[in-house]
Amino acid sequence: MNALANLTACMPAAAKDIALNLEAVLRSGSLSGAQRWGVAVASAIAFRNLHFRDAILAGARTEVDPAVLDDAAAAAALMSMTNIYYRFGHLIGKPSYSERPARLRMNRLAKPTTSKIDLELFCLAVSAINGSETCLRAHEKVVLEGGLTEDQVHDAVRISVVHAAAVVLEIPMETSEAGEAAVA
Repeated sequence: MNALANLTACMPAAAKDIALNLEAVLRSGSLSGAQRWGVAVASAIAFRNLHFRDAILAGARTEVDPAVLDDAAAAAALMSMTNIYYRFGHLIGKPSYSERPARLRMNRLAKPTTSKIDLELFCLAVSAINGSETCLRAHEKVVLEGGLTEDQVHDAVRISVVHAAAVVLEIPMETSEAGEAAVA
């Protein structure tokens, strides 16, 4: 977790709790390692902060199979599309929009590289970030019916919330002599 440790080490003193929480949610809880890191990667991609995403990916690559990273990326991509679509319908509040078919392809949900339940959990975490009530309810229903617990859903959302706080910090970056981005 060197990249992640470097990332948290450079956080300002005012963000000490965020750094500690980030380390804690990635170390323990009711989720398996694949679920924890899959949620972390999907959340980091959803936040679109390249430095934060790269640090999370570096940590995840040492902990989980590449198939988990693939499903996490798929979850972030699918939810970037569907969360906006369904949030629009919810916010507008006109039944006529929600009665129309989305006609947006989501075939990947039926063909995960890991497990359907884990992919749905990754989607749930990204839906929490993007604020899509319809998607949150749908993904929560699937994961609970698939055997996960409310504690596991809670832990997934905790990971995404801590990511949100960490990304807000605008962590300064420097370039090393080798030309690679390094946390200042």
